[in-house]
Amino acid sequence: MSRTRIKFCGMTRREDIDTAVKLGVDAIGLIIAARSPRRLTAERAAELVEGLPPLLSKILLCMDNDDAAVREAIDAAQPHWLQFHGSEPAATCERFGLPYLKAVPMDSLADDAALQAYIAGHPGAAGFVLDSHAVGAAGGSGKTFDWSRRPAVSRPWLLAGGLDPDNVAEAIRTLRPFAVDVSSGVESAPGIKDSERMRRFVSEVRRSDLENE
Repeated sequence: MSRTRIKFCGMTRREDIDTAVKLGVDAIGLIIAARSPRRLTAERAAELVEGLPPLLSKILLCMDNDDAAVREAIDAAQPHWLQFHGSEPAATCERFGLPYLKAVPMDSLADDAALQAYIAGHPGAAGFVLDSHAVGAAGGSGKTFDWSRRPAVSRPWLLAGGLDPDNVAEAIRTLRPFAVDVSSGVESAPGIKDSERMRRFVSEVRRSDLENE
């Protein structure tokens, strides 16, 4: 069976992270992007991840942050991965010495040729996050992109944008992503996760994996 990995992004409370751990998610996202309502300071990010168990990946999400802010957050939270959601070129993404994911603004890419050109600009990326936002816009919009496009990406990729417990199984059946990435779809308010929605989301992912075995 191919298991779809799960990332809960925009974590702002330790109790939500503890719930994610109990549910067996693979990764959590900590956001330092200045425009995000889920933005954390470096100090708060460090507090949230103190004493976490092993085998849970910590991903630090940046969006056109200056180098000093990124390095401060890396030193504080010790993430395993970086995720870049802005206009950062490959050289910027690579300069911090950590593996990285690059967000792909699907709303601004008209066809597969544009998608492939965007991906080619980041040859060092470990993978990509296909999100519904447009260039220059932040994620977390709660909107999906057109899944009928069935993007062809040779490296591992995460599906993001508008996922929730009611549509994630369909998303996996349709697109077969390596992982799914959710934030607002499991929240009661920005940055405030809902434990029941989190549980349902994970349950739907696991159900879909069994159906697609």
